[in-house]
Amino acid sequence: MSIVTSLKDKRREKQMSYERKMLRELSLDILRKKIRSYFHPLFSRDNEWKMSLEEGCMDIAIEAFLLGAHFSRFGFYGESLHLVKKRCQEEEKLLIDALYDYLCCWSPLGDRDFYQESIYYTCERYVQDWWGEGFQKGEKRYRLRLH
Repeated sequence: MSIVTSLKDKRREKQMSYERKMLRELSLDILRKKIRSYFHPLFSRDNEWKMSLEEGCMDIAIEAFLLGAHFSRFGFYGESLHLVKKRCQEEEKLLIDALYDYLCCWSPLGDRDFYQESIYYTCERYVQDWWGEGFQKGEKRYRLRLH
């Protein structure tokens, strides 16, 4: 007697496997360096605060990286980068907003409009860079037939 598995379970298993393979491409040192380069002014407080901030930024970076990697197959099959970005615009916006809300919650300067706006643009650039990194690595894996 064989075990019956659903298509949904099989897809989820395949997605998890692909994500594990893609995460091997990431380095914690690179993650930390990019976080510090983007959000340098926010790292002026105590160590516990820095660690909490760093964890949240890492989570979003990993999600953006995996999102870019997931959509890289469309680029591999000939779709332009602009169209691929348009496909995942909603998910990317959710990541940007989540990171912005997280950083505003931890913000040491309070409600300064200019400061809040600069944080938003920094979050946007940060997520887009990690999305692009994931897209490039994913497309490379597809070209090498490692997916």
